[in-house]
Amino acid sequence: MMPFGGIAARLQRDRLRAEGVGEHNNAVKYLNQDYEALKQACIESGALFRDPQFPAGPTALGFKELGPHSSKTRGVEWKRPSELVDDPQFIVGGATRTDICQGALGDCWLLAAIGSLTLNEELLHRVVPHGQSFQEDYAGIFHFQIWQFGEWVDVVVDDLLPTKDGELLFVHSAECTEFWSALLEKAYAKLNGCYESLSGGSTTEGFEDFTGGVAEMYDLKRAPRNMGHIIRKALERGSLLGCSIDITSAFDMEAVTFKKLVKGHAYSVTAFKDVNYRGQQEQLIRIRNPWGQVEWTGAWSDGSSEWDNIDPSDREELQLKMEDGEFWMSFRDFMREFSRLEICNLTPDALTKDELSRWHTQVFEGTWRRGSTAGGCRNNPATFWINPQFKIKLLEEDDDPGDDEVACSFLVALMQKHRRRERRVGGDMHTIGFAVYEVPEEAQGSQNVHLKKDFFLRNQSRARSETFINLREVSNQIRLPPGEYIVVPSTFEPHKEADFILRVFTEKQSDTAELDEEISADLADEEEITEDDIEDGFKNMFQQLAGEDMEISVFELKTILNRVIARHKDLKTDGFSLDSCRNMVNLMDKDGSARLGLVEFQILWNKIRSWLTIFRQYDLDKSGTMSSYEMRMALESAGFKLNNKLHQVVVARYADAETGVDFDNFVCCLVKLETMFRFFRSMDPDGTGTAVMSLVEWLLLTMCG
Repeated sequence: MMPFGGIAARLQRDRLRAEGVGEHNNAVKYLNQDYEALKQACIESGALFRDPQFPAGPTALGFKELGPHSSKTRGVEWKRPSELVDDPQFIVGGATRTDICQGALGDCWLLAAIGSLTLNEELLHRVVPHGQSFQEDYAGIFHFQIWQFGEWVDVVVDDLLPTKDGELLFVHSAECTEFWSALLEKAYAKLNGCYESLSGGSTTEGFEDFTGGVAEMYDLKRAPRNMGHIIRKALERGSLLGCSIDITSAFDMEAVTFKKLVKGHAYSVTAFKDVNYRGQQEQLIRIRNPWGQVEWTGAWSDGSSEWDNIDPSDREELQLKMEDGEFWMSFRDFMREFSRLEICNLTPDALTKDELSRWHTQVFEGTWRRGSTAGGCRNNPATFWINPQFKIKLLEEDDDPGDDEVACSFLVALMQKHRRRERRVGGDMHTIGFAVYEVPEEAQGSQNVHLKKDFFLRNQSRARSETFINLREVSNQIRLPPGEYIVVPSTFEPHKEADFILRVFTEKQSDTAELDEEISADLADEEEITEDDIEDGFKNMFQQLAGEDMEISVFELKTILNRVIARHKDLKTDGFSLDSCRNMVNLMDKDGSARLGLVEFQILWNKIRSWLTIFRQYDLDKSGTMSSYEMRMALESAGFKLNNKLHQVVVARYADAETGVDFDNFVCCLVKLETMFRFFRSMDPDGTGTAVMSLVEWLLLTMCG
C-alpha cells in the first residue's frame, strides 16, 4: 500500500506550493538546511561548517569511474580554499568566463551554462546570492539557488573541495584564487547525489536549472521555414540562445574550420538584424565566441568588404556594440555552417525589463506509475489512454504569425525528474515524448473527463514531440488554430515509472488545466428487503454457519465467502482475508454489533454478485484476473469515478506485482470505496465537498478502515 507518510508529505508539499514556497524569492530549503541559521551557529561556536548531508568523502565523488577505489580518486584530499591559496576570494570584479575552467569531470555542458550566466549579471545573482565572502563573517558555508523541476531550491554547501596534488580536481578559475564556480559545481553535485552524476549532458539542462526557463533545440539541417522569425522573437523575449557545430568524430572536438569556426564548441547568439545591402534586404545574425577570440572570417566578418556596401549609419550602429570574440555573419551562412541551435526561454519572473514581451506560463506536476498512469506511447493502444492528460485552450491567435496562417504559438516542454540521482543504482533517463490531440466536441468546456481508449483509436494527433528521446526534457514549439487541445505525455514503453513536470508556454493568454475525472460515486439507495424476501436455500446456508444467534461474525463471514467463491473455477483468488471481511462488516453493520444478521448478509451478497458480473465483463482475456487498466473501467462501471492520484493509490493497494487484480481484491476495493463515500456524505449532508470531523471521528474511521 502507498505509505500514509508519503501521501501526507505530498499534501503538505501542495499546500506549501500554494503559499508561494518554491518561488525565487521564497526558495525551498534543500534537505531543510537553513543557510542563515547554520552560518550563525558556526560563527557563535567558532567552528567552520561541515555539511552532514553531503560529507566530504568518497561517496560525494561518485560510484563508478569516480568510485571509492577508482584510479581517478586515488590520492584525493578535501581542502578548504584557505588551505590552497593565501587570500581566497569568492568573486573578483564580477564573474567572467575565465572563472570557469574544466577539470577532470565530463560536465562541460554544465560549465557552458554557467559561462552563459556570466553574460547576464542579473540572472547570475539569482543563482549566486550577493554578500558571500571568505573575509566578512566567513564560516566555511556558502549557498546557491538552483531551479529544480518547477521550484527554486536553496542549496547549502561547505567549502571542502576535492583536490589532487594541491590543485582543485574539478572546475576552477584561471587565476586559481576565485572559488564561486567550484562551490556552485559542488552545490549542483549535492543536488544530484554526487559529482559523477554530472558527467555528460546538454547545455540546455544547465540553462534551465540556472534560470527556471524552458529550452528548445533545433536541428538546423531540418529547421522550420520560419527559423529566422523564431530567433528574432526569442531575442525580443530576452531568451538565451546557444549554437554549435556537430562533431562527427573525436578528432573534430574543438577543431577549427577553414573560416575559423570551432566544432563541438558552444557559441551564443546575441542579435538579429535586417540591413539594406546592394538594394536588397539581407538578414544578419551576431554570434559570440565565449573564448573572446577566434572569429569567423567569411562574409560580414570584421573588416570584410560587405560592410562597404551598406549605409554608413547602419554600419556604425551594428559594429559599435561589438565585443571581442563577437562577429556578424549572414543568416544564410549561419544556417549552412552551424548544426544546432538551443533557445532557453525565460519565465516572466526572470524578466524585469518592461520592453521584453513575455510568455504566459503554466506548470503541471505528474507521475507515471506502473499499472495506473504509465501507459507508454501511441504504439500501445491498450494502455496509451491511461497516461495523464492536460488540456490547453488557445484563445487568441498570434499578433505576428510570420506567415499568412492564423494560428496560436505555444511551447510544450516535458521534463522527467530526479533521473541523474538514479545513476548510482543503475538507472538513467527514460525515453520520453508527448502527443497533442484536438478535444472532441462532446468534451469541450469540461475538465472533468479523461479521454478513453476508443478516442485515441479513432483520432490522429495534431502535433507531437519531434522524437521520443532519453533526455531529461523534450520540448517542441507548436502552432495550431485557436481551440481546445490535450497534451498526453508518456514514456516510450509502458510500465516505466517516473515523476515529471509538464510546462506549457503560450504567446497569448490561454486556459490550461489537467484533464481528469471529477471524483464521484453513483451510490444506489440502500436496498430494503425483509427476511420474507430471502430464499429458503440461502436461509439454510446462513443458519448452518450463524448458529443459534443467527448472526455472522467476521470469522464466519470469511469461511462462508471463501466456500462460495471456491465454486467459481473461472476466478483466480487467494480468498478473502480477515481484514477484507472486517471492512465488509463495517460497511453493512447497521446496529454496531460488528456482526451481520441475515438481511445484512443478503444485501452484502447481492452486492458481491453484481460486482462479480462487472468483474467478468472487464476480465477481457478470461484469465480470472483483471489488469489494473481494466480495473479502472470496471470501477467506473460500478459507479466510481476516480482521478489519477486515486487510481495510483488503488493500484498500489489492490494490484499484485504483475499489476493484476483478482476478484477478492476487486471486491475489497469496492467495499472500501463505498464505505468511504458513504461516511463522507454522512459528514457532509449538504454536499459542499468539505467535511469537518473531530479527532475521535477521524480515528474511528481510519482505525476501522
